[in-house]
Amino acid sequence: MGCDGGTIPKRHELVKGPKKVEKVDKDAELVALWNYCALSQEILRRPIVACELGRLYNKDAVIEFLLDKSSEKALAKAASHIKNIKHVTELRLSDNPAWEGDKGNTKGDKHDDLQRARFICPVVGLEMNGRHRFCFLRCCGCVFSERALKEIRAEVCHTCGAAFQEEDVIVLNGSKADVDTLRSRMQEKRMRARVGKKTKKPKAAEAVSHPAAGEASEGPSGMNMGKPEASSLDPREKKVGPAPRSAASGSSSGKAGKPPCGATKRSIAQSEESEAYKSLFTTHSSAKRSKEESAHWVTHTSYCF
Repeated sequence: MGCDGGTIPKRHELVKGPKKVEKVDKDAELVALWNYCALSQEILRRPIVACELGRLYNKDAVIEFLLDKSSEKALAKAASHIKNIKHVTELRLSDNPAWEGDKGNTKGDKHDDLQRARFICPVVGLEMNGRHRFCFLRCCGCVFSERALKEIRAEVCHTCGAAFQEEDVIVLNGSKADVDTLRSRMQEKRMRARVGKKTKKPKAAEAVSHPAAGEASEGPSGMNMGKPEASSLDPREKKVGPAPRSAASGSSSGKAGKPPCGATKRSIAQSEESEAYKSLFTTHSSAKRSKEESAHWVTHTSYCF
């Protein structure tokens, strides 16, 4: 088949050489990094958050990922280091006044300028399109260009005035070397947090055990100080014999044994309790009746009281 009619095949048509490596378009890569969420691959929209490795996400996509961590998601590796919402920071971005978006592109025939970005640096005015290095502060979430931080060196944020350190500066969409340094910093920080939690647990247990021991030691002395009448009793009254078997059997059947009347009268009358509490007992003066109020033994009925 073929080669008839005077056609002569060439070598490159017969011999297939190695495939050429496809080069990634840099412009398309920058657009994907700076305009689309790294987790859901949707267009970035406020509120926008960034992780400790400098990747950009939509906040609602991160919340959905944390609520449903299924292994079926193909892009779960991009956020595998995010364990809770505290591991991301909401960004304070400055809008670009020259960016129009899709306002004038109603017919679909307008040229999209990939160099135009939605956000800019509030200090220098550089556009956040990937051509310049940008970073954010983890303490407050403000976003600046790296040039602004180098030209205006300060230990305070240029926008909100919050103090920050070098560890709080995180590069957005950095190179592999930047991601490696940020990953090692993230692991060290989490290890320190775990060690701090472990040291706080034994301290909290000791703080709980010491007050309990103090209350147990002060309990008997407080009882003695609150009731001085126990020391004023006679030694004969202090020694109370064992309860008889009838009382023991009565308590087992549901009737508790009663203490001697003399001891209860004296302890209640001489105690420092309130008058309302003392009036509950029959030994109180309000419970006593005079001879005129009490009925005769012949005419005694339950209706007299």
